[in-house]
Amino acid sequence: MIYLDNAATTYPKPPLVTRAMTGVMEKFGANPGRGGHPLALRAGRVVESCREEAARLLGVRQPERVIFTRNCTESLNLAISGTLHRGDEVICSHAEHNAVMRLLDRYVSRGDITVKVLQPEKDGLIDPRTLQSAISPKTALVIMCHASNVTGVIQPVSRLGAVCRENGVPLLVDAAQTAGVLDVTLESLNADMIAMPGHKGLMGPQGTGLLALREGVDPEPLMLGGTGSASESFRQPDILPDRYESGTVNLPGIAGLLAGLRFVRTYRVQIAEYEHALNERLRRQLAQVKGLTLLGDEAAPRVGITSVVPADGDSSRLADELSASGIAVRGGLHCAPAVHSWLGTMQSGAVRFSVGPYNTEQEIDDTAAIVARLMKG
Repeated sequence: MIYLDNAATTYPKPPLVTRAMTGVMEKFGANPGRGGHPLALRAGRVVESCREEAARLLGVRQPERVIFTRNCTESLNLAISGTLHRGDEVICSHAEHNAVMRLLDRYVSRGDITVKVLQPEKDGLIDPRTLQSAISPKTALVIMCHASNVTGVIQPVSRLGAVCRENGVPLLVDAAQTAGVLDVTLESLNADMIAMPGHKGLMGPQGTGLLALREGVDPEPLMLGGTGSASESFRQPDILPDRYESGTVNLPGIAGLLAGLRFVRTYRVQIAEYEHALNERLRRQLAQVKGLTLLGDEAAPRVGITSVVPADGDSSRLADELSASGIAVRGGLHCAPAVHSWLGTMQSGAVRFSVGPYNTEQEIDDTAAIVARLMKG
């Protein structure tokens, strides 16, 4: 199979990731932070090593401000729910994932908050002046999807973050499609919180996620419970990371994520260049296929994602035919109806091709040839 669904989860993973996960299960799969015996201590060192590695990659000076979660969705929920209060206003982009939009809709439907959705320019990029005009005294949070999981278009988050900083409004960045590929440090993005999955560009396993917090940014916890610390008290501890990490962490997942982070920190620049080259190679060839429309402005910067719509509007059929031909892609709305609404593809959906570091030029060429054959019918 040619795997081109890396925007959903990267596959395959570096071999070290698999070995790290099985290694902790075989050798010291105890509960980290829940005992003083050697196995628990070894497990705890793995967790803290991963936290420190993530802090280096994300430019976080205090590793305890990198919080482990189950996925990017939980990171976003923690950041949003822990920040907002009744009467607040939220500003977000047109390209947000349902991990953001469904939570905001809950608060809006209860009458708790109001939401402004920024509309981009024709190239899909949000002008910082548009954000500046939208900010009001009630604005409590700006949420920005760093790169669309449908078009791959990269927003100018650093410039948008500068606007937020000037107005004293916190910025939450959804780096689901950029962490591990682009520079996503808090400083470079002018961000206050960055949410990301461990299983995409960071090359870790499913069931892992991270939330990076700027110093002084301390949302309310999403979940309360045992932390292995301050056990004499019914009150959740304020110390980080315990404030946010209730219950047993995913030790095998974190061990795998540690290996993935080390891989990415070594090869991130090369990965970004390679994926860009593969994606542009694919776009050039698909652009020559009759009856196929490519989504996203050609001049806009993008990550390794290309989405297309067939002339008959039946994206699901094309995705199924590609699967039957041995090519793994994703058809549909990609849990991102807001951007599909802006693109005018709510009815058709799209077929998304997303490259990864283990794809080859030959796979790209073979995929384009198969798409051309299928489109000829």
